[in-house]
Parts: sequence; structure tokens; C-alpha cells
Amino acid sequence: MSEAAGGIEEGPVQSLYAAIEEAAGLLDVECVRDEILPILDMYGDALAQAVVAFRLGTGQKHEGELDCRFTTPLEVDPYALAVERGLTPRTDHPVGSLLSDIRDNCPVDSYGIDFGVVGGFKKIWLVFPRNDLQAVAKLAGIPSMPPSLGKSIEFFDRYGMGDTAGLLGIDYRHRTVNVYFGEPPTGGFAPDAVRSMLREVDQAEPSEQMLELGRQAFGIYVTLSWDSPKVERICFAVATGDPASLPVQLDPKVERFVQHVLAADPATRFVYAVASQPDGEYYKLQSYYRWQPGVLDLMQLEDGSLENPV
Repeated sequence: MSEAAGGIEEGPVQSLYAAIEEAAGLLDVECVRDEILPILDMYGDALAQAVVAFRLGTGQKHEGELDCRFTTPLEVDPYALAVERGLTPRTDHPVGSLLSDIRDNCPVDSYGIDFGVVGGFKKIWLVFPRNDLQAVAKLAGIPSMPPSLGKSIEFFDRYGMGDTAGLLGIDYRHRTVNVYFGEPPTGGFAPDAVRSMLREVDQAEPSEQMLELGRQAFGIYVTLSWDSPKVERICFAVATGDPASLPVQLDPKVERFVQHVLAADPATRFVYAVASQPDGEYYKLQSYYRWQPGVLDLMQLEDGSLENPV
């Protein structure tokens, strides 16, 4: 499940496909080779240098799916390539212009794509340079950005999320945008603040698990759309060397997956996240198939910050 487990003789496409197939098998997720290989083949040998992660979610919405995400070469436009290969349709919706509009206005350090083993192509990620995080007000001024970003600036400031973003995710299927903030307040997000912010954007009352993860979060991100004037979802992310050590109850399949990953590479790291919804919350676990180099930059963390993870 991790390249740290030993050398691999196959080419990068075949190696990553084998890892996806193995992970999907642990989670009882259908893995269709003819659906996955066209996505991997778009980048071919470049996958050998990519940061690669797997992500799974809890709840009925995420049942039977496994996401794979990997970084892509900066010189290749990942949206144009996905459209050219028929992975996502060309559209006149602002979501189709957002990547190029951001690139015209902001420095981009790297790209990434996200696809479901079952559902196919989903997202493109833009990572800003660690030493040049982008002002939210500047991002809000980009023509194709959801207007709710600009309308939420006071909300972000009021709850200490910060005024800069380190990472954006564009979801072409759901026509939403994820905005990842640079760093949380010292000491994380206090329970009263979490309750208040969720109430303000019409989310469900948080569980005690969510409140505890909010205290420990290294990062926070919000989900916005063109169809709502408010933040649609808030997610708190915690870094850990062992998800079983967190104040959460792991699903048996997730626990089996975690144990397998740790057996292959005891030094790996996970990101465990809780996301709000109007009707409750759900959890996401991210495991790194290839942890270094580059993961700390993607997470906007300083070197050594995960030496003693939560």
C-alpha cells in the first residue's frame, strides 16, 4: 500500500493501478481496469514523481467508492487534458473557466487531480507556493469564482480562519470549490467557535467527536458553490500516524485498511477529517501511497511539524 514497503519493478502506471486495485479490494470497492487506466495513462511516466494518496469517506454517500489523487506536471493543463480525453464535458458554466482564470491571476506551485475508482474524474487541485499564499479577497475578485467566497470574507475573519488560502479544489461534477486556509488559530478551533460557525451557515449541531477534532485540526477548508450565497460545508483536518488513536470510532473496513497500510509502512501519515452537512457530519480518511517529497508543501506545513502527529 506504500512504496516504502519495497521496490517495484513495474512501470508507474501499472504500479499505481496495482496499488489502487489492492486498496479497493480491502474496502470491497469494485475496481474496473478499463475505467481507471485511461486516467493514469494521461500522465504515464510522470506518475513516478507524483505525490499519491487514497481517500475514503463514511456514510451512504461514500459507500462503495475509493478516491485516488495525485499531483500532475505543472506544464500540462489538467482541465484541458481531461476535456480532450473525454473525462469531463466542456461547459459554459463558470466552473469550466475557473482554472484558467486563477492561473491568469495567481502563481501556481503545482496541480493535482482526484478521481473515484467507481465514479471517475472529479476534481483538479491548485497548490499555491508556500511562501506566497493567496489573499482570499484577491481570489474572490476572480470573475468565475463563486460569489459566495467574497460574501463570506467577514465570516472567515470572525472565526480566525485567516485571510489567505494555500490550496483550491475545483469539483467539476458537483460544481463546487474547496478553499483551504493557510493555518488555523493557535490551539485549534474552540468548541464554542465551531458550534457558532456551523450554526451561522445552517449546518447540523456538531458531535463531540467533531468538536475534539476541531481542537486538534492542522487545517480547515470550506466548500462553496455558485448556487448558494453561504458556505455549504466546513471541514476540519487532523494529521496522525494512527487514526485509531483519534477520538473517533472507525468503521471495520476502514480499520482493516488502516492496519494494512501501517503494516506496509509504519512510518506513513494519515489525514483524518470531519465535514459538516446540514443533516449531520461525515468523516474522511486520507492515506499516502507516496508520502515524500511534496506532502508537507501540499498541506502547507513546516518541516518537522508531523514528527509527533496527533
